[in-house]
Amino acid sequence: MMAAQINQHRDIMADSKTITACVLIIGNEVLSGRTKDANMHWLAERLTEMGIRLREARVIPDVEDVIVGALNECRAKYTYVFTTGGIGPTHDDITASCVAKAFGVEIERRKEAVELLEGFIAKENLNEARLKMAEIPVGAELIYNPVSKAPGFRMDNVYVMAGVPSIMRAMFEGYALTLQSGDKVLSAAVACYLPEGAVAAGLGAIQDEHPNVDIGSYPFRRAGKFGCTLVSRGTSEAELEEIVGKIKAMIVDLGGEPIEQDLVTPEGEAKDDY
Repeated sequence: MMAAQINQHRDIMADSKTITACVLIIGNEVLSGRTKDANMHWLAERLTEMGIRLREARVIPDVEDVIVGALNECRAKYTYVFTTGGIGPTHDDITASCVAKAFGVEIERRKEAVELLEGFIAKENLNEARLKMAEIPVGAELIYNPVSKAPGFRMDNVYVMAGVPSIMRAMFEGYALTLQSGDKVLSAAVACYLPEGAVAAGLGAIQDEHPNVDIGSYPFRRAGKFGCTLVSRGTSEAELEEIVGKIKAMIVDLGGEPIEQDLVTPEGEAKDDY
């Protein structure tokens, strides 16, 4: 292994075993800015760790036709679809009924789900609104919720979870080990204090020479100086080492100094100046 760090994580490239996913963030409150979504970022990191390639993420409103259409499109396109939001007790929590419609099944008040709610909510407080959280599409498998007990559910390759981040994460971890993972990928990073415009042409040429590797440029600012980190991701250690060598040579030719680190803009430094 060469000096530039090549870090292992699980991922999928075009020429390897590909497990893909889409995340649907459901809720008018996210689209209006009322609620700041934290679920997509967490899921993206967690899925990458597991070797599941997040190909798409959407934020969609509490509108039946939109939800049903997105579900049917994405479940046919990707290995997994993960939804967050819309399974609470209010009138605009319509995700469960939309999943039922997408799959062409009825929705039922599941006895097991009711029992879970009864074990958490006092009987006098378990009204019809709260019992709505026990309404599950026929044929769906419950996803356990260790936080507030109101379950999510899985329907084929669609995993339906709560929108509250702590509950969503607990739900996800409960079934994470059952998900199929993809092949391992390696990543290598080389930084420099050169602007992206200076490295763009050379980096593009290197990418053309290695079509099976993803090469990206990520700008940063540190101590008032601009630079970029060039990250390569692929399944072949030998090919990554070759690419790193080419990137370092390019940087030197441009009058820069290769830095064998993944540099980012520190918190506190202005990020809107570039």
